[in-house]
Amino acid sequence: MKRLDGKTIILAVTGSIAAYKAVEVARLFLKRGARVRPVMTASARKFLGPTTLSGITGEPVHADMWDSSIEGELHVTLARGADALVVVPATADRLAVFAQGRAEDLLGALALCVSCPVFVAPAMHPRMWAHAATQASVALLRSRGVAFLGPIHGQVASGDEGVGRMIDPEAVVEAVAEMLGSSQELAGRHVLVSAGPTVEDLDPVRFLTNRSSGKMGFAIAAQAARKGARVTLVAGPVNRATPANVERVNVRSALELQTELERILGPELRGADALIMAAAVADYRPASFSDTKIKKQGEGASLALVRNPDILAAIGARRTGPSPVLVGFALETGDEAAVTAYARGKVDAKKCDVIVANEASRALEGDSNTMYLVFASRDDAVGPISGSKDEVAAVIVSELAKLFERTPRP
Repeated sequence: MKRLDGKTIILAVTGSIAAYKAVEVARLFLKRGARVRPVMTASARKFLGPTTLSGITGEPVHADMWDSSIEGELHVTLARGADALVVVPATADRLAVFAQGRAEDLLGALALCVSCPVFVAPAMHPRMWAHAATQASVALLRSRGVAFLGPIHGQVASGDEGVGRMIDPEAVVEAVAEMLGSSQELAGRHVLVSAGPTVEDLDPVRFLTNRSSGKMGFAIAAQAARKGARVTLVAGPVNRATPANVERVNVRSALELQTELERILGPELRGADALIMAAAVADYRPASFSDTKIKKQGEGASLALVRNPDILAAIGARRTGPSPVLVGFALETGDEAAVTAYARGKVDAKKCDVIVANEASRALEGDSNTMYLVFASRDDAVGPISGSKDEVAAVIVSELAKLFERTPRP
């Protein structure tokens, strides 16, 4: 059982008949050594007495934005000391409030202030969960990094059955502990991650780009931060929330990405212990940029392109020792043999420690991935490794930790 000693959990309760389960969640968090600070919405207090939560946690229950017992702005003060915000249960209305970024009460404002991981345990009638509006909120929140714990299939308060029942308190606490209680094996390491596409401008309204969503790189950055690393994420143009405890630098073009990576790594490549090059960098850019919109002329058109620098290969060529560890990505079409063969060529050409090989139809835009790991130190490929992008990212970060074991600190 992973302990949560020294961790502060904000336990937020919303207006659902499942609110009584929050008491057991609080007790289990305390059993693992966490401090639990309860927050309740106005509707939650119709289902659960604040005195119960206060008695269990030994903390005052915060329910009002205008609570004068806390110095300063309450939502800011609570957010500053939180290691996780856990909403148990989370109603359909509350998911909509979070998705829309409304700060109409303490919990809404708090959700906009926290930089820690956010967990929600939904509970509602199955028809409410299945409704397009609720699913739109869920999709948006997931894209912002909110972790959903359930719901599960089962009987709800009305006696109906379906997906909408809140997961058990033990499962809530275990999921949070799994993230917050994870080992800090990358503590003291600086991991530099690139993610997303690059955009190459042609004129003020047109550009060349690709279908990369950035999900894989953002997941890797989040996993590395959870393992204690200092993480810098250099991201192309994607509308994704920055993972907790990650420093983000936004870029647009391949040349801007190169400039930022070189700035962070420094002339002797000592600015980071590892570079994970998950960005989908454009191979070519327009030979020239037009300050005005290019007009239609004739029945056809041609576009002159010039080669972008191979950023990872250039860094690999400059590296004189085992640091920084270099992890590249190969996005290809074809079968397993073709994809891994291409990755093997990349390992050699770019002087990387490992290439993560993906098949394009499985990797682009979706929430899951299948990959192969091709190492410079071994002849065979490891894989296939399949799962959600968070799960695949955890494998990559785990392998990075193993590579660090063989790499002296700079």
